[in-house]
Amino acid sequence: MPDIAFVKPALPKSCALILPMTEGDPPAGLAQEADAASGGLISRALDAAGFKGKKGQSTTLWAVGSWTKVVAIGLGKAGEVTPEGAEAAGGALAAALAQDREATVAADTLDPNLAAHMGFGALLRAWRFDRYRTTEKEEDKPKLERIAVATSSATPAKSAFAPLRAIADGVFLTRELVSEPPNVLDPVEFAERCKGLERLGVEVEVLGPKEMKRLGFGALLGVAQGSAKEPRMVVMQWKGAPKGKKTKPLALIGKGVTFDTGGISIKPAGGMEDMKWDMAGAGAVVGAIAAIAGRKAKADVVGLVGLVENMPSGTAQRPGDVVKTYSGQTVEVINTDAEGRLVLGDVMWYAQERFDPRGMVDLATLTGAIIIALGHEHAGLFSNDDALAQKIMAAGAAVGEKCWRMPLGDAYDKQIKSDIADMKNVGGRPGGSITAAQFLQRFTNGKPWAHLDIAGTAWSSKDAATMPKGATAFGVRLLDRLVAAEEEG
Repeated sequence: MPDIAFVKPALPKSCALILPMTEGDPPAGLAQEADAASGGLISRALDAAGFKGKKGQSTTLWAVGSWTKVVAIGLGKAGEVTPEGAEAAGGALAAALAQDREATVAADTLDPNLAAHMGFGALLRAWRFDRYRTTEKEEDKPKLERIAVATSSATPAKSAFAPLRAIADGVFLTRELVSEPPNVLDPVEFAERCKGLERLGVEVEVLGPKEMKRLGFGALLGVAQGSAKEPRMVVMQWKGAPKGKKTKPLALIGKGVTFDTGGISIKPAGGMEDMKWDMAGAGAVVGAIAAIAGRKAKADVVGLVGLVENMPSGTAQRPGDVVKTYSGQTVEVINTDAEGRLVLGDVMWYAQERFDPRGMVDLATLTGAIIIALGHEHAGLFSNDDALAQKIMAAGAAVGEKCWRMPLGDAYDKQIKSDIADMKNVGGRPGGSITAAQFLQRFTNGKPWAHLDIAGTAWSSKDAATMPKGATAFGVRLLDRLVAAEEEG
């Protein structure tokens, strides 16, 4: 990962030079100095390339003067540059600099907050998961070690970047967890990695099968019973609210199925390898707690993750089984591949009973149906509380993690009515993501609650502005922003 530094405005003598430029405007500040130093070569070359500074536009000039390359990055119209736009520009420059060891960004015409977000975007885009690559050629490895962001307000930019750096660390933790192969990241190993948050001041508690059996986690343990890997539940408490302003915590709850075969209702072989990321909801919760603690948020937040592996075996749960949940409600298991809601139901009820939270937000790669409905552009948002739903929508929009609110209602709830138990775990194909949310709502006990179905947004098959293809860490920034908005409000 490159080091991001904020320095006083000065043209570098060598290395790569990045020129962020606004649409239709001539080079200014350091960009103007660079053009003058090149004898007007830069401006002539950009004109010849048709570079106008439009948002998302970029042009690379090679071996200009003493610089290895000059990269012009378009920001769009002056006065309309947003933090998200600055992050996208930072991501573009990081992608362009993969084979350079060092670069200077001439950001002296940007305000310090935008300069900080540009550095943040570059950091997010430069991340890669290469732990298991042992034969990669040296020339194919990224070489970028340092990005110096030259700004006329270096100190304010550093201050603005500090919490963003903590958020980036949370994002990277989630990406790493979701990227790990399932033979490495089983429930036990996942729980061990959660303990690493203790260095940030997070209180971490791990419950094993004995503790959960004693509590009565019949639904979660039913999912886990076919696997040789023991289940875990992890409770992570961040107590950051000022002593005189202690409040009920916000509860963040994540589905952590470290590998999902579907159990006895086994999935088709094609694409099953993707089910290593069926724990992305839990991964997002862990990353969000890391971000919140890393920036020392003045809020009380608790994260809970239910960690299981769903496997077929002689001891596996069968379609037709009835399990008793921690809430006391019973569930007829119609399909063992609808397991995430069983895990979440027990954890959600426990969260309410123990912490009496002011609200709950769960994240889960819960249904393929949400991908049919929304594709890979939005997470599905379900909620029993309009105010909480609006806050989540706003938080997601602010950080580029978009949500679309989906309906709930009695007609959908009737689809999970069971003939022999309090409910069944699936309601048929129609409205599959909705009936899954209706199932979860039965474990809210009237608490303000929101469910984010991130099945379509947890993994990307292509590069995006601020992330390489693979694990997206969707939800980390949204949850952090949700907490930050409460701090500010």
